[in-house]
Amino acid sequence: MPTVSLGGKDLDIDEDGFIQDPEQWDEAVAADLAKTEGVDNLTDEHWVLINYLRNYYLKFGIAPMIRKVCKETKFDLKKIYELFPSGPAKGGCKVAGLPKPTGCV
Repeated sequence: MPTVSLGGKDLDIDEDGFIQDPEQWDEAVAADLAKTEGVDNLTDEHWVLINYLRNYYLKFGIAPMIRKVCKETKFDLKKIYELFPSGPAKGGCKVAGLPKPTGCV
């Protein structure tokens, strides 16, 4: 498993760039992860999605289904792809410090 420097920390990541220990995530790590997804600046809308994904994961231990994400954040799927062009699972979950989702997010 490769180790990379994100947010001033050395973190283990998987082959797709997801951090392996969600406890090491913070806003600086999120900002660096966002850059790997082609997002140079995280806006308030990005943070709404990131915080929703992260809080849901911390509460339930899994990433939420995309229908729930859209309903709870009030972002349609098009908006989520504008925020994270690689999608809610790859981009959003990665930046939120979640493990790589196994299902349909």
